[in-house]
Amino acid sequence: MNTYRKTLLSALLILMVFMIALVGCSQQSDTDPASADDNETTDSSDATSDYPIVIEHAFGETEIPSKPERVVTVQWGNHDVALALGVVPVGFSAANFGVQDDSGLLPWTAEKLDELGVEDPNVFQDTDGLDFEAISDAEPDVILAAYSGITQEDYDLLSQIAPVVAFPTAAWATTWREQVSFNATGMGMKEEGEQLIKDINEMVSEKLKEYPQIEGKKVVWVNFSADDMSKLHIYTPIDSRVSFLHELGMVYPDSITEQITDPNSYSLNLSAENAADLYDADLIIGYGNDELLQALQADPLLGKIPAIERGSVAFIESDTPLVAAGTPNPLSITYTIDEYLELIGGAIDKIDEK
Repeated sequence: MNTYRKTLLSALLILMVFMIALVGCSQQSDTDPASADDNETTDSSDATSDYPIVIEHAFGETEIPSKPERVVTVQWGNHDVALALGVVPVGFSAANFGVQDDSGLLPWTAEKLDELGVEDPNVFQDTDGLDFEAISDAEPDVILAAYSGITQEDYDLLSQIAPVVAFPTAAWATTWREQVSFNATGMGMKEEGEQLIKDINEMVSEKLKEYPQIEGKKVVWVNFSADDMSKLHIYTPIDSRVSFLHELGMVYPDSITEQITDPNSYSLNLSAENAADLYDADLIIGYGNDELLQALQADPLLGKIPAIERGSVAFIESDTPLVAAGTPNPLSITYTIDEYLELIGGAIDKIDEK
């Protein structure tokens, strides 16, 4: 009997220890930052359960095993997305036009770096091609190239250094929203990226209330050359410059969209002999100045385009920050939106003046 009681007592003790262990595990689960309940209030970008992240893009897919600590960006504007989210890249490409000094920094980039307390950023002087050695020396955990023209060869070489977030479909055809979405996801900051997009949308919508004349106008982005007016270079709707114009409420005329044969191309060429295809445009936007406009108005073919004839042309001059802001990102939009809308609105007002 004593033996039986001892056996029973031992069993009860073992059961009690087991139950205490279960309670302890349950309590630990309730306070674990990676637990399901806690993830509802914790930044999901820091939750280890969110990794690996897989991003599909034009070259396939990229897997990011853990939240990147060291971010590198290449080519145009990707660093501005990181900076807008409060992340300072350990290296990024210099801007290759619109810069007023030898820093490689556009004014909105310099302003944000100053705000974040960065005095000596690591800027790649790679306008003649990617500086793979400098990129490798920066020891990145991820390389952001959501808005870029990298080739398959570039992608393969970069992927040997770190996971690469490439563009979604085609080179230089990433909208500013996609730039934010892809790059933010690549940094493990998807939710922060979504909030940034929302904030920019609200800001632009508020600014547009001052320019009701923009809504519904037909616009074409055309690049003219004073040296050769026989050819016109037109950006298509998938170009980020044009997609932003659509966001502002403007549309492309059918006479231009019908000319597009490659849906993945961000531009097309048009002969001046086909200038009549631009007759439906209420407004023309491009790079240039008053001297170029006067030359166009004097041209026997291009001068007959109604928008050119009446001066409904918003030319962006090369010596202003706006020349680089035509390709939008969160920092450039915020920095130049007032000037941009004033330029566009003023050109549209000339329709009623004639």
